[in-house]
Amino acid sequence: QVQPVESGGGLVQAGGSLRLSCTASGRTFSRYGMGWFRQAPGKERALVAAIDWSGGVTRYAESVKGRFTISRDNTKNTVYLQMNSLKSEDTAVYYCAASTLAAASLTYSDFRSWGQGTQVTVSS
Repeated sequence: QVQPVESGGGLVQAGGSLRLSCTASGRTFSRYGMGWFRQAPGKERALVAAIDWSGGVTRYAESVKGRFTISRDNTKNTVYLQMNSLKSEDTAVYYCAASTLAAASLTYSDFRSWGQGTQVTVSS
């Protein structure tokens, strides 16, 4: 079982950058796709980016395309989310999750193991 732990959140000015990391325990990390989600106050949790088991396929929500990049290092059991050109509307708690599939899924129900989340606050 993959258990993710997120880090790297914080306070940043609009236009700035942050890199989130998600390190997952478990020997099966490299078999599964991973995803980053976010949840803003009063809103539902939504998928931001997903990556397949190999790191060769990535998918993004329209709102972050061209600004965010998801990547992974299977030798370190870690997935990253590089966030550039941040906007105030990116403010949310960001969660990492492991998929039940090897592919890069955009379907919420495909994800099972969740981290505790890390807060990202973008000041305007």
